[in-house]
Amino acid sequence: MIRAACPADAAAIAEIYAHHVLHGTASFDTVPPGASEWRTKIADITARGWPFMVAEEEGKVAGYAYATQFRDRPAYAETCENSIYIAPLHAGRGLGSALMEALLPAAAKAGFHQMVAVVGGGEPASVALHQKFGFVVAGRMQNVGRKFGRLLDTVYLQRTLDGDAIA
Repeated sequence: MIRAACPADAAAIAEIYAHHVLHGTASFDTVPPGASEWRTKIADITARGWPFMVAEEEGKVAGYAYATQFRDRPAYAETCENSIYIAPLHAGRGLGSALMEALLPAAAKAGFHQMVAVVGGGEPASVALHQKFGFVVAGRMQNVGRKFGRLLDTVYLQRTLDGDAIA
């Protein structure tokens, strides 16, 4: 089940993200934010009318996705960046696709016309998920992050949201 995130989801979201911060390269964060920071983030994103959603399996948060303005400058007001993370025990079950299917029209409904994905470490599964939904590689920045003693690339993907709005 995909639904809107609420403040009560913050601890589960923090746990999912912490796993990716501590064990993966999709995020270049090195210290995971706590539940209180996630509560604030959920409130800030939803207050702006932007989508923040969770995927539930058996009543527990198994993944989340949100879209925020790509950059703070006014010229970027119609371009968003997405974030999608899945709990490790729920990976490979199609939750990333389910979240993306919900996120794309929700972002369009929020007024965004372009969506950008910034994939830390060039993670192949994340790149493949985005390409499955019509994203194209817009560029690769080589060796821009260092994590776990390795230099990592960042892959940028992009797609239009026009036609994805919910009437």
